[in-house]
Amino acid sequence: MKNLILSAVLFGATLSMTTAKAADYVIDTNKAHAFIQFKIKHLGYSWLMGRFNTFDGEFSFDEKNPSAAKIAVKIDPASIDSNHAERDKHLRSKDFLNVKKYPEASFVSKSFKQSGDGKAKLIGDFTLHGVTKELVIDVKHIGHGDDPWGGYRRGFEGKTSFALKDFGIDYNLGPASKEVELFLSIEGIRKK
Repeated sequence: MKNLILSAVLFGATLSMTTAKAADYVIDTNKAHAFIQFKIKHLGYSWLMGRFNTFDGEFSFDEKNPSAAKIAVKIDPASIDSNHAERDKHLRSKDFLNVKKYPEASFVSKSFKQSGDGKAKLIGDFTLHGVTKELVIDVKHIGHGDDPWGGYRRGFEGKTSFALKDFGIDYNLGPASKEVELFLSIEGIRKK
């Protein structure tokens, strides 16, 4: 009988270990601990920088199985902010983001490939301006742990770039301004 109980306990422990799932996180946009920023060359002489003020999303991460990491983010392109109201109005127009016709951009991951030292390649489908293409984001794990409010947080940063024309944005900004660079700072609060 003792052996039967011990076997049942060990089986239960093994089952709970093998069925443990990744921790799920909500991106902390409410308290502004997450950012999606961009930069593009202006005529090849300087950088035009900005951000998207409105976005949300969730991600899953398991330190024991990082390759199973997932993320989904929705972005409101109308929230573009380049610190210049008239320019932002133009960026929202048909010449660029056409936010009336395409009111949402998104990124949904397909794979996460670690390369060591907390670095990884996050590959997924990026939808912008009504076009969906695969995008690779260079990711770095920043840290994780308890926060002062009784929660648990995890953060990453990411960098990528893409050609505007690949997403159907062909407004002529000159030969030095064909690619936009994105920088992402993502802090998530673990769901309870």
